[in-house]
Amino acid sequence: MPTIPTVTLNDGIAFPELGLGTYGLRGAEGVESIVAAIDAGYRLLDTAVNYENEREVGDAVRAASVDRDELLVTTKIPGRHHGYDDAIESTNGSLAVMGLDWIDLSLIHWPNPSVDKYVDTWRAMIDLRERQLLRSIGVSNFTEAMLTRLIDETGVTPAVNQVELHPYFPQTELRAFHAEHGIRTESWSPLARRSELLQEQVLQELAEIYGVTPTQIVLRWHVQLGSTPIPKSADPDRQRENADVFGFALTDDEVGVISGLERGRLWGAHPDTHEEM
Repeated sequence: MPTIPTVTLNDGIAFPELGLGTYGLRGAEGVESIVAAIDAGYRLLDTAVNYENEREVGDAVRAASVDRDELLVTTKIPGRHHGYDDAIESTNGSLAVMGLDWIDLSLIHWPNPSVDKYVDTWRAMIDLRERQLLRSIGVSNFTEAMLTRLIDETGVTPAVNQVELHPYFPQTELRAFHAEHGIRTESWSPLARRSELLQEQVLQELAEIYGVTPTQIVLRWHVQLGSTPIPKSADPDRQRENADVFGFALTDDEVGVISGLERGRLWGAHPDTHEEM
């Protein structure tokens, strides 16, 4: 079983360098898949209110062969729960649905700037952290300007910003901003789902050189960028393969060549205009 290393967030919490995305993992089969991932060495589990599978994640945590303290459960506050009071109610709801005493990492799922309540939501999360219902707090799909506003208006820097990030969209400028401010980058859709990414010649060639798969090459690229990818898989063999990326290292030139595949966002979900409730 591969051991997934950790980095230390700006709040002192140990955060895995690779985690499990759980979108679409539902029902008894979903619980079984999440438990299999934990057995394979995963400790970071990523869900959200809008994924409608928080209950399954909580069930998997209780069924796991490791202690609760070893697992880092992430969920996300949806747009319809923005605002101070609604964010507190949303968090209490997530705790109840998952059957957990605390959430390890809570994220604002989308900033929804036209609503303009994400700062109030952030203030609620700060207070919930003080009450120890949340261990770490962060955001998802935030721009530099939005992050700057949170920091300037509250004095609290997010621990994590989870964003679209893959070789077609490496987010170079945003990652530099994160590094400057001690924010951990986390990658959603790290394998650029529903695209031809894994068929790219450079990935095929590097996979042959290192004796791994193109998927492992891409996930290793994320790790070396300093971003935590959260690939989703229900298949135990694929889960183990995805986690087994810490026994080799790409050269700086190879990382650069992979980043050179950049073409931009794949789904047009720019945080300034795309909103989800």
